[in-house]
Amino acid sequence: MPDCGRYDQVERCLELARWRPQSRLLGMRLRAEFWVKGYLRRCAVEGASAVVVLHGDDDAGAIFIKVDRLDGTCFVFGPTPAGLEGAESDRRWMALLSPAGIDNEKADAFLAREASFDSDLWLIEVEDRKGRHFLGDSIVTGSA
Repeated sequence: MPDCGRYDQVERCLELARWRPQSRLLGMRLRAEFWVKGYLRRCAVEGASAVVVLHGDDDAGAIFIKVDRLDGTCFVFGPTPAGLEGAESDRRWMALLSPAGIDNEKADAFLAREASFDSDLWLIEVEDRKGRHFLGDSIVTGSA
């Protein structure tokens, strides 16, 4: 390790400072608790109501999102299967059940089954008449 107090070693120290965070963060993911807080804030900024229905494991709980269109139908988004490219460091989502939407009762039954065998699961419910999910480009096409 160079002596970063010496003037002639400053460039080498700056190189190491730029390199090390990338090597440490490779494969790491933001804690579920922080991601959920950021997502709730994003929904609020966009004018949608979002609440935590089930509070899962703060570090690594699976996160499911139900977007209620307030007309009896909703979308359900969940984590993509393990091994998908980019999913080890970024959260990736896929529409579960039906990408076109599903009845609230069917979605609630599905989410209750998921929660019954995964006590670490997070469930966030968003109410938005337009059906916006606020997940950006992290949606992967396909269905469960």
